[in-house]
Amino acid sequence: MKLLRYGSAGSEKPGMLDSDGGLRDLSGVIDDINGATLSDESLAKLRDIDPASLPAVDGDPRLGACVGDIGKFCCIGLNYSDHAAETGADIPKHPILFMKANSAIVGPNDDVMIPRGSTHSDWEVELGVVIGKTAKYVTKENALDYVAGYCVVNDVSERHFQTQLSGAWTKGKSCDTFGPTGPWLVTRDEIEDPQNLAMSLDVNGKRMQTGNTSTMIFTVAEIIEHLSGLFTLHPGDVISTGTPPGVGMGIKPEPVYLKNGDVMDLTIEGLGAQRQNVGQDA
Repeated sequence: MKLLRYGSAGSEKPGMLDSDGGLRDLSGVIDDINGATLSDESLAKLRDIDPASLPAVDGDPRLGACVGDIGKFCCIGLNYSDHAAETGADIPKHPILFMKANSAIVGPNDDVMIPRGSTHSDWEVELGVVIGKTAKYVTKENALDYVAGYCVVNDVSERHFQTQLSGAWTKGKSCDTFGPTGPWLVTRDEIEDPQNLAMSLDVNGKRMQTGNTSTMIFTVAEIIEHLSGLFTLHPGDVISTGTPPGVGMGIKPEPVYLKNGDVMDLTIEGLGAQRQNVGQDA
């Protein structure tokens, strides 16, 4: 089942895709796609609905982030062995955690705006994990039972802000528009193995990132076990699980960063595609 949110920013309605890829309106059934509607019981009720019985949505509306009212946006750094190698970093002994401000969250095809003073804005295609039920002290053996579904995330990053402005990585990860999420939430029953998903990112039609979640250092289950041992994960929380090689900062001999007018295209197998035009904040 593929769930989504559509409409103008701040006024999104819930929807789902039918078998032909058409958009159907769920607003007569639920208020939103958020923590209150992501439990196994709630998703089972949605799964029982014949999409053809729902109103069709005409045209090509804007898509919002596939989850509304996200509680925590947790991100894992240096979680792909080949990405760690390209940045010259050591393999971490534990998942590296930073948080992305919720004000960074936008729709999958919304513009990404380079912030004032930025010279090192970068791209990162990532597997997003959406929590469906309260998780505290869970084990990796049952961790995936707490997942509502998966989505595409672009963990856009300003590397100078991230590494040179003193303090945590959050500074370079939380600029407005730096969290495109979606296009849809794919429920976990449709993803046989989250550790075997091909992923890619192009900039201006040129392939920059090619990877697979199989090269994660810490699996989705291990990440959930680790985080839930530190704090409670709540329904509607999102975990962005790291990026494969090919980011701009890793390009040799000179790094390449985003500039006004660039276009990013992202895909993850089974989870859909994103496209963002890059603009410049005044």
